[in-house]
Amino acid sequence: MATLEDKLLGEKLEYYCSSSEGEDNGDDGDDEKGASKSGSSGLTINTDPNATPAGGFKQRGSTNTGPKGVVKDWQRFKQLEAERRDETERQRLALAKKLSMTTSTAAEDEERKRQEELDAEMDELMSEDFLQQYQKQRMAEMLRQTGHNQQFGKVQQLTTNEEFLACVEQENKHTTVIIHIYERNLSACTTLNNCLDSLASDYPSIKFAKICSSVAGMSRDFRTKGLPALLVYKAQAVIGNFVRLTDDLSDDFFASDVESFLIEHGIIVDRALYN
Repeated sequence: MATLEDKLLGEKLEYYCSSSEGEDNGDDGDDEKGASKSGSSGLTINTDPNATPAGGFKQRGSTNTGPKGVVKDWQRFKQLEAERRDETERQRLALAKKLSMTTSTAAEDEERKRQEELDAEMDELMSEDFLQQYQKQRMAEMLRQTGHNQQFGKVQQLTTNEEFLACVEQENKHTTVIIHIYERNLSACTTLNNCLDSLASDYPSIKFAKICSSVAGMSRDFRTKGLPALLVYKAQAVIGNFVRLTDDLSDDFFASDVESFLIEHGIIVDRALYN
């Protein structure tokens, strides 16, 4: 006969799990029968964590299987992803810095090498032999440009005032004219004439001439105190006036002494610079 619980639940008593622990629905034999039937067709709760479910698969995994566990796993994943991204960025920056340092070092080495080559070329250019050769070339070029291609090579003897004026006024404006005023009976004048003969052949682009003091109309006092004398002209203007040269050259002098004197006073250019 069905009980009230059977009518309410619509099931047999043996399939009902009562929450009342102190309630008994039959004798011991009924309990054993109900247990046997429940074991054959009811739900069995297995409390062994190592037991295998009826489907044959053993369940494993994180203990955080609920919503909170999923959130924590996602947060951990994002944290690891951010750390991995930061590490990648650090590695990229380190590589860029290394490449930049390598490139900078290579550029500095190239610049240093180029500077050394320039220094070597400059040392070669500043050598004494090169400078002398350059001076000779420049001087020869300047002489050509200023019309110094005219050749004289000897001392001209002037016999009149007209010849004296023509020697100065009719000459090219770029030509230097050196005229010796001498007296026949003075030994210093004779020595200077010999020196000028030598210099005329050494400096053929310079016009050397000589005239006797009496022909040039010099006074007796000048002939006594001012000889030997040199007058230097260029473009019809006096650029040098040297009287009584023995005060500078002494009574015994040579062509090299006269040459050095004229070079020192800027009258002639040392032939070594362009020969």
